[in-house]
Amino acid sequence: MNVAKIIELHNQALKLNEKYSRRRFIAEEIASDSENHFVGLIGPRGVGKSVLFRQLAADGKDSIYISIDSIEIENLFELVKTLNETYGYKYFFLDEIHYYKNYGKHLKTIYDFLDVKIFFTSSVSLSLFQSAYDLSRRIKIFKMNPFDYREYLWFKGNSLLKPLSLEEIKNKNWKPEHIRAGSKFRDFISGGLLPFSLEEKDIFSLLNNILEKIITMDIPLTAELKTSELDIIKKLVKFVGKSQIDGISVSTLSNNLKITKYKAAQYVKLLEDAFVLNVVYPQGTNVLKEPKILLNLPYRLLFKEFDEAIGQISEDFFVECVKMSGRKINYLKTKKGKKTPDYLVYEDGKNYVVEIGGKGKGFSQFKGVDLQKSIVFVDAEIVNGLKRPLFLAGFLN
Repeated sequence: MNVAKIIELHNQALKLNEKYSRRRFIAEEIASDSENHFVGLIGPRGVGKSVLFRQLAADGKDSIYISIDSIEIENLFELVKTLNETYGYKYFFLDEIHYYKNYGKHLKTIYDFLDVKIFFTSSVSLSLFQSAYDLSRRIKIFKMNPFDYREYLWFKGNSLLKPLSLEEIKNKNWKPEHIRAGSKFRDFISGGLLPFSLEEKDIFSLLNNILEKIITMDIPLTAELKTSELDIIKKLVKFVGKSQIDGISVSTLSNNLKITKYKAAQYVKLLEDAFVLNVVYPQGTNVLKEPKILLNLPYRLLFKEFDEAIGQISEDFFVECVKMSGRKINYLKTKKGKKTPDYLVYEDGKNYVVEIGGKGKGFSQFKGVDLQKSIVFVDAEIVNGLKRPLFLAGFLN
């Protein structure tokens, strides 16, 4: 156990903080967590978890940052024990912990026998949720999302605008600054929501590498799959990326990829837990529970040009915004021969019926719907009747 090497890597990691002047909004929430539990941070690859942990580890001399996937650790409990008792470290920021085999068992032992606090990250939410169950009261899970539009604008140097609710968007209770902020929206949904876009020009080469690592490295850590299955998962993501959103379901994937519905559902779940796919279930109890399958931004742009994919990207964006804000969302199933709005979103005891479309979107699908709780989000700076600019959904909080 090369403790000196680990401390050296910690010091080198903290030097990287010099180029980051701002912290993600979630940093304060994690740093102020003083309860007697460990903290797990989940989130997509490239969302900034490592940067955040290096920043937090720099706040105190009794804190240490350890990247689990960059150093071989024989016994995590013994390492933490030595660093605590011999070197005085009390706060441990363990990055990408799912690369350490049986980490749940070691975290439990550390919690039970050492007076330290562990913070740890994973890019695979299934792994940590399973551990949360095993560790019971011992850990608290936080989720770190990509930028919402509000946070993106702040990192780009704009003033910090107040968040908006669906009720405020519906009733036009925003400031002029919110509307003016629409000028940066295309850059945002083209990849700007990923924090590494602030310093990287060719984000899609990196995004492609991230997707490859998710499928070939992260997913196999949480599921026993054959190598041939990983190739099918790659085809599944490509199929979703090249297709229209309507009609993409587990059955569609099963039929087109020539796999069982059981396997299709398993792959979708793994990709959802790895923050690649977004799954939305239908409203109602008397409908088949086939989910509607979307992509997290901006993966669709690995398979389609922006102008060709704008309709799908708009839905990807809206669903991701709603889920990131913690609101419940369902899609509305279309009855044969009848037009139906896209989604039902729940906010403060109210159900909002939402349609996503272009600036020429009509209202025929709202026949029989309470228009007082209806919004059409369009990819344009239009405030007209039910229509609202789509980018305002990026201020949901």
